[in-house]
Amino acid sequence: MSVWDEVVGQEPAVAVLTGAVADVRAMTHAWLLTGPPGSGRSTAARAFAAALQCPDGGCGACHECRTVLGGTHENVTVVATEGLFLRVDDTRPLVQLAQRPPSGGRWRVIVVEDADRLNEASGNVLLKALEEPASRTVWVLCAPSPADVLVTIRSRCRPVALRVPPVEAVAALLVSRDGADPAAALAAARAAGSHVGIARRLARDPQVRERRSAVLRLAGRIRGVGDAVLAAGELVETAQAEAGATTTERDAAERAQLLRALGADGAQRLPPALRSQVTDLEKEQKRRATRAQRDVLDRSMVDLLTLYRDVLVLQLGAGVDLVNIEHEDLVRELASDSTAEQTLRRMDAVGQARTRLAGNVAPLLAAEAMMVALRPQG
Repeated sequence: MSVWDEVVGQEPAVAVLTGAVADVRAMTHAWLLTGPPGSGRSTAARAFAAALQCPDGGCGACHECRTVLGGTHENVTVVATEGLFLRVDDTRPLVQLAQRPPSGGRWRVIVVEDADRLNEASGNVLLKALEEPASRTVWVLCAPSPADVLVTIRSRCRPVALRVPPVEAVAALLVSRDGADPAAALAAARAAGSHVGIARRLARDPQVRERRSAVLRLAGRIRGVGDAVLAAGELVETAQAEAGATTTERDAAERAQLLRALGADGAQRLPPALRSQVTDLEKEQKRRATRAQRDVLDRSMVDLLTLYRDVLVLQLGAGVDLVNIEHEDLVRELASDSTAEQTLRRMDAVGQARTRLAGNVAPLLAAEAMMVALRPQG
């Protein structure tokens, strides 16, 4: 057993991190873990934090390892934003925390899972801590790529690149950890693009699989502009529903907890002095809901890219396995009704929609423009 067991397919990166744990001369005060979605950046960061606290370098069984991986270790802080950006109010307490020595532990470790969401103001606050590091504090920043991080910050970090893990490695993890059926695990890992978290949901939840299938079927229904507009609306509504399912219950629980803490539980009207705190919570929940909807919509667009990838495979006779084997009939239908050039244009349209979504374009507008571009031409 080891804290690295779930960091699948990342042997080179694990070798660098374990080497630093074993030899203090290889340690540095700031690390930048980069890799595409699903590569396991957050998992690797937590494993690294556990290994730094463990007397045996990450056994996975001791109190230090269990508390770090469980999120309760007093000297390990993990920060992840559910909004669109990490704000100054998020980073300033981390800078203050970084200056305090660890209480009884080997290191104070601060993991920032969304370093790519630092804006200029919050990044400048964090930069001060990286420029003047405390002797027993280690920063572990995570981002999709070095280019996604402010240059002033990444220049002060030691980079470690993660890769997309092999499909077979992800499937094996689902079988060993979650008891998934091997065939279902392989199909889920392939459909998820080796993203462990998404693969797990696909393998375990039939509703998640059906929602994904519904998104793919939209591509086969588009025959004109009217169909495209309707499909875009359905895509956005599905994203809103899925995002709402994950945030609504949590929002209600957070509001109830805050009201209890303020002594206003059950009050019909809040006193003016308390109203601002509830308003701040509602604003944060709104930011979280916006990000959740955009994340779900972006994932749907990635699913469409896998569909058109399969279409292109057939059109070019590439002779490689399809990602969406269970939708082979749809793939063949689309391949026979279009050319490879048209498929590439459709893939470009999906990519452009993702870029627009990341640029804060209204989700419905981005989806409508994409769907119109996916309709048959000529």
